[in-house]
Amino acid sequence: MSAPQPIAASASAPTSTSDATGPTPAVVVEPLPPLRRPRRGALLRLGALLVLLAAAAASLLLWDPSAVLSAASGPWRMPIALSVYAFGSMAFLPRPALNAGMGVLFGSLWGVPLAVAGSMLGAVAAFALGRWLGREALRPLVRGKVLTEVDRRLSQQGFRSVLLVRLFPGAPFQAGNLACAFSNVRFWPYLAGTALGVVPSTTAYVVAGASASSPTSPAFLVSAAVIAAMCVFSAVSLWRARPRRSG
Repeated sequence: MSAPQPIAASASAPTSTSDATGPTPAVVVEPLPPLRRPRRGALLRLGALLVLLAAAAASLLLWDPSAVLSAASGPWRMPIALSVYAFGSMAFLPRPALNAGMGVLFGSLWGVPLAVAGSMLGAVAAFALGRWLGREALRPLVRGKVLTEVDRRLSQQGFRSVLLVRLFPGAPFQAGNLACAFSNVRFWPYLAGTALGVVPSTTAYVVAGASASSPTSPAFLVSAAVIAAMCVFSAVSLWRARPRRSG
């Protein structure tokens, strides 16, 4: 009797390769990490920041920045103007009004550098307070696609991102200061982007304020045209960035 021969493997036998018509493996979506509760010290510092900002804004009910600037005279006039401008920007006063006031009081020659310097002082003070008092408590809340993308751009493209924010005329100045303070943007790119970005709008409003008594002068007409162009740009940018309705 001959020995039994081995049975050849059938072509229809299952193999390790998946069937092309088989079910597609499910895509596993990583869940967001759970929110970490900020430490008590971080919450206390955040509370102090909110109290300081609220007190700065509420103090404007007790004193008039324009009256202080008008009453200032002598060698202390410019330091007082810088202090009022920096404090006003932190107290959420509109920078266009502050810039125009600098133009009225000091003219274009001195008003522009004073307004830029005041913007820088206010930006540095807000950044320091926001980073020291509020960042640790608010960083865990940077979640979701939009906030994560904004934080990534500020972290990786600090100078460019801050510059674009400052050039955008519709962006509130103090909100931009605090947003940068709560992000991972470094101080020097933040400072450089702010210094360069505030110049165009500051110059336009200061010149408009300085030449407001002569509304037909070329300086006033050009500055008014620049302001109008920035407002149109802001409106168009906001309209294009609006959420699109699906379907």
